[in-house]
Amino acid sequence: MSAGATLGTVGFTMVLLPSLTGVNLVYASIIGFLLSIPQIIVYTMMTVRIPRTGGDYVWISRTLGGLFGSSIAFSGFILQTMAFLALIDLAAVFAIGSVGVSLGYENYLPLALPGNVPGADPAGQFILGAVIFAALIAINIAKPKVGYKLVSILSITGIIATLVGIFVLIGAGTTGVQNYISFLNSIGANATYTSIANSYSGSTFDLNGTLFILPFFMAFVYPWAVGGPAVASEIKGKNALRWNILIASVIALLLMTGAFAAMYYVGGFNFTTAALANPTLVYNYSFNFWTLAMGVSNNIALSWFIGIGWILWNISILAYGIIVISRYLFAQAFDRFLPEKLAYISPRYSSPVVAHLIDLIITIFLIAGAAFLYGSLVSLYGAVVAAMIYFVFVGIAAAVYGVRKEKGSSKLILAICGIAMALVYVFITYEFVAYPAVWGGNPMAYGYVGLGFIFAIIVYQISKARNMKRGINISLAYQEIPPE
Repeated sequence: MSAGATLGTVGFTMVLLPSLTGVNLVYASIIGFLLSIPQIIVYTMMTVRIPRTGGDYVWISRTLGGLFGSSIAFSGFILQTMAFLALIDLAAVFAIGSVGVSLGYENYLPLALPGNVPGADPAGQFILGAVIFAALIAINIAKPKVGYKLVSILSITGIIATLVGIFVLIGAGTTGVQNYISFLNSIGANATYTSIANSYSGSTFDLNGTLFILPFFMAFVYPWAVGGPAVASEIKGKNALRWNILIASVIALLLMTGAFAAMYYVGGFNFTTAALANPTLVYNYSFNFWTLAMGVSNNIALSWFIGIGWILWNISILAYGIIVISRYLFAQAFDRFLPEKLAYISPRYSSPVVAHLIDLIITIFLIAGAAFLYGSLVSLYGAVVAAMIYFVFVGIAAAVYGVRKEKGSSKLILAICGIAMALVYVFITYEFVAYPAVWGGNPMAYGYVGLGFIFAIIVYQISKARNMKRGINISLAYQEIPPE
């Protein structure tokens, strides 16, 4: 899950908030986790019952019908995840630039600045991002087993780096933070620890202010326990199916909440809140959990390890996303909703080559759009609303499945948790749409979402008509669970 990227990109969101009053990131993380509990239960129960490639696509299409289920899964998950991967790809480029700047290499600053900030290098960001993504696609095509191992190695490194960063911050204490800000002031930040802390005068917690930041956590972390379900047919052992979603969510909760809590502990709430929303610190000095931990370490080896861990965590998210998208594309092609070539598995490489290449083309297009047209990775937040809408219907499908198929307590649990999950994401969707200036509401993002759904409906109708001429009624596929 994307905890590492969350800790690195929070400043880009905080600087856009209309008010910082009572925006508590620790409480927001905990609330986000609590709101995701119905989803954790739904995904765990459904994954154990239907462990198939494509995960929730299979459940929703078999419950709500092929036309709607396939279309909402294609636009709400596949296309949206490609936009999310473009966002993470740019975040990885920003991380490379920020780590370079933090280590004293000022020529890396153009990579760390959003494209709409003077001094940024959108072309360089796009080229580097495209190369990283293409390299990961190539690995997953040629060596799919290496792709899995890569996710594990990169994620574990990121987790260790986060823990090291937390302990480094706690060890440095307030004095370490003050010294780091004094250093930034000496090189042009034009701000002291005291002046930054005094610039915030609100409370340490306000429920409305904290709920306002929830879409940020939902865009990056808590809904994205879908990796295990997407590859469920490839997971060995019932225990792994039963526990992977809960374990991933709890680890993300502990790491993110612990990291923000450490920042509040050593820097103070007022300083941390104001610093994360200070455009000069965020844009020119990439202020966030990672760079603060690097800055207070006073140890070049630790700084390098923390910085590399930050970069690798972003890359691990890309590696995970590439695997998951290919499985969704495969599952939809297997049902003949998408062209059957997308379900082609290379006999030489044992990987879905065509699916990977489609992912590569669309994602690079989105990277270019964000880098050149809108100049900011937050411009891609708007596309994330498609996933929030999708999760509404996943919850509804789970409730319907429970009522139709389950008995006793399982029926009640799935029905209640499914409805609760749907209501949570109705609220999150409202927050995304109600405040477009913060959550990336723009023609590119909303057009991508809307046209994607219309395109999916058209594709389904074309596929149904084309296959009917061959004597195949694809709607029958959605009346049964696909074979493994």
